[in-house]
Amino acid sequence: METEQTDIVVIGSGIGGLSCAALLARYGFDVIVCESHAIAGGAAHAFDRNGYIFDSGPSLYSGLSYSPSPNPLRQILDAIDEKLPCVTYDTWGCCLPEGDFDTAVGAEDFCEVLKRLRGDSAVAEWRKLQQVMEPLASAAIAIPPAAIRFDLGALITVGQFAPSILWNSANVLKLTGSFGQIMDEVIRDPFIRNWLDLLCFLLSGLPADATSAAEMAFMFADWYRPGVVLDYPIGGSGAMVDALVRGLQRYGGQLILNAHVQEILVEKERAMGVRLRNGKTIKARRAVVSNASVWDTLKLLPENTIPKQYREQQQATPECDSFMHLHLGIDGQGISSDLACHHIVVNDWGKGITAPQNVIAVSIPSLLDPSLAPPDKHVIHVYTPANEPYALWQGMDRRSEEYAQQKQTRAEVMWQGLERIIPDIRDRTEVTMVGTPLTHERFFTTTSGFLWPGNSRGKRVFSRIEYAITRIVVLWRFDVSWDWFTCCRC
Repeated sequence: METEQTDIVVIGSGIGGLSCAALLARYGFDVIVCESHAIAGGAAHAFDRNGYIFDSGPSLYSGLSYSPSPNPLRQILDAIDEKLPCVTYDTWGCCLPEGDFDTAVGAEDFCEVLKRLRGDSAVAEWRKLQQVMEPLASAAIAIPPAAIRFDLGALITVGQFAPSILWNSANVLKLTGSFGQIMDEVIRDPFIRNWLDLLCFLLSGLPADATSAAEMAFMFADWYRPGVVLDYPIGGSGAMVDALVRGLQRYGGQLILNAHVQEILVEKERAMGVRLRNGKTIKARRAVVSNASVWDTLKLLPENTIPKQYREQQQATPECDSFMHLHLGIDGQGISSDLACHHIVVNDWGKGITAPQNVIAVSIPSLLDPSLAPPDKHVIHVYTPANEPYALWQGMDRRSEEYAQQKQTRAEVMWQGLERIIPDIRDRTEVTMVGTPLTHERFFTTTSGFLWPGNSRGKRVFSRIEYAITRIVVLWRFDVSWDWFTCCRC
C-alpha cells in the first residue's frame, strides 16, 4: 500500500484543524490535513442546494472585520496573511416571553431595553456588572491565544505581553472560574439573569454556572465596547474555510478530502502517523494532531497504547446535547430589508435555558449577503443550539418511516419560532432540509452527534469556543509523566 511522509499530520479540517495546519505551514512545517468528508470545514462548512448557499454551522460572528482583534480566528488569518471581507451590522432580533424586539450590540442600547422592560433598578445592576467585568475583560485580552505555546519559544511570544499580564494578574484567577459566580455577586433581577444565561448558552452551549468567566469576559470586551459591530463573512461560513485552506496551501500544506483516518499509528510510545480507510499510510516525522473530539480520537488509538484508567477518564467527559437543523430556501419578495439577519427565540424562561427545544436560533444571512441566494430569494438556517437529546434518535434507521415522521415532529418547534419572524414562511418555502443528531453523526463523523463537552456539574468549565480550540490535540509521545492530550492553542 502507498506510504507518504510529512512533518505533521492533522486529522480533520474543522476550523481548529485548519487553523493549526495553516499556522504550522506558515512557519515552515510540511503539513497534511486528512478530512473524512468531501468538503472542508467540519461543522462550519457551507453547501449549495438549487442555487442557495447554506451555512451548516455557526453564523453569528464578531471581531472578524478589524485588526488587531481579540478574535482568535482573526489573529490566525492575520498571521497567514489572508483577507476575509465581511459585512458589518449591529442589530439582532429577540423573540422572548417578554415580547419581540430588536436590540443592538453595545451597552447603551441594551440599557434602553432594560429600562423599558424592567426599570431603572435593572439598569443600575447592569451598569454594576459592566464595572465588574471591565478589568476582567482587560485581563482576558491581555495576551492573544495565538501567542500561547508550551516550549522555550514562549519567552519570545508571551514575553512581549509581560507588562499587560502583570498589570492584570490580580484578575487572572477569576477568569478560571465560572461566570455564574460573578453573576451571583452582582445580579438579582430575574430578566438580566435569564438574559445572561441565554448569552452563555449561545456562546458555550452551557448555562452561566458552567460557562468560563474568561469566555464571557471576551464577550464583554468585544460586544459592549463603543462602536461595536457584528460581522458576517461575504460568502458565508464557507468563506472562512476557504481563507484557511488558501493559507494552508499557499505555504505548501496539503488538504486531502475523502481521507478517513482509520487508525493512529503508534510505535514505541510515539504517534508515528495515520492509516486511512483506503489503506494508505501517512508517516509523521514530528507529530500527529487531532481535530476530532476526545471520544473519537480515543477510538483511533490502539487499545494498549493508553492506560485503561486514563482512557476511561477521557471517555467519561460529559457530552452536550445535539442539534436539530432546518435549512430553507424561500421566496423573498415582500420581505423588508430592515429585517434583522439573526434572531433568537426563547419559549419559556421557567423551563431553563438548556431545556430541549426551548431555545431556537434563526439566521437569514442573505439579508446581508444577497449572493447566497438566487435573485428575490432568501436562505434561512434555523437550529436548536445543543438542546436536542440524542437518545430520542439513537438506533433509528434513517430510511424508515419512523425517522421521517420524527423529523417532521421535532422540526415543528423551529417552524413555529420562524413564524414569529416571517408569519407566512410555510407558503414561501421552496427548498426544505431537516437535519437531526443522526445527520451530525453521519456527516461530521462525531460520537453520537455531539460536538463538544457538556455540563460537568461544577468539576470542569467548558465552552464551545474553548473546545473548538482545545480539541486540537497533539499526540507525539505517550508517557505517564505527560498529559497525552496536550492542548495546542492555535
